[in-house]
Amino acid sequence: MRQLTATEIISLSKLLQMETNGLAVAKAGVNIVNDEQLKALTQSGIIATEARIRGLQQFISENNIVTTTGEVQ
Repeated sequence: MRQLTATEIISLSKLLQMETNGLAVAKAGVNIVNDEQLKALTQSGIIATEARIRGLQQFISENNIVTTTGEVQ
């Protein structure tokens, strides 16, 4: 794979951060939802978000985008 530019790495980092923040909000709010259909939809969204985060993490890991010290290359 080609080397990512600094802009692409920053975008990837921000995307991962947005997904993680969204997941935290969804997990915090799912327990206060009373409507069963909305709760099921929220739980489905949580599962999808977790899958996207795992995919981003796998891409980052497989392409050595983060050093062992956790700094962006």
